[in-house]
Amino acid sequence: MKAGAVILAGGKSSRMGTNKALLKINGKPNIERIVEELRLVFTDLILVTNQPETYEYLGVKQTPDLFPGLGPLAGLHAGLTASEDDLNLLVACDMPFVSSRLAERLVEQCGEMDAVIPVINGREHPLFAIFHKRTAKKAVKCMETGRLSMKDLLEQINVRYVTEKELPEFSSHELERIFFNMNRPDEYEAANKYV
Repeated sequence: MKAGAVILAGGKSSRMGTNKALLKINGKPNIERIVEELRLVFTDLILVTNQPETYEYLGVKQTPDLFPGLGPLAGLHAGLTASEDDLNLLVACDMPFVSSRLAERLVEQCGEMDAVIPVINGREHPLFAIFHKRTAKKAVKCMETGRLSMKDLLEQINVRYVTEKELPEFSSHELERIFFNMNRPDEYEAANKYV
């Protein structure tokens, strides 16, 4: 598939108290689970991190934040800048159950749009979504003007929102699992029961 995948591994993990990417689910670090799943369909993977030595063993291309400390928007910008692909899946490292099959479906939905954002149970998920490389410039403008949320970026670009109704091949339970993310210790415990 001619699209890349950008994995954000630069968060502070302040609510979890430890690096979320390295937490083990079923004996395997979260980041490894994500990389293995995405490699099923993506040949170009980029890890956005300011700790390259931590993830060297994965054998994945890495890039640092070009705007350190400015959150996921900065991570998206760094990943898109480093990518050679026009379309890129953005995924956060705290989502242990990502689906390469769903990623493929989202890429198919992009067309001429700048982004494809899943909306599941009324909630937008910009951290498992497709972004066109050209949105990197818009991300810079947002950061330069102090608008640091992903929502700020989405308001500046052409977005296709995809609801669960447009993904009939995925059950509601499956979608709930795919978009499960863990920020706190109790969510990490819940993730281990999900396996």
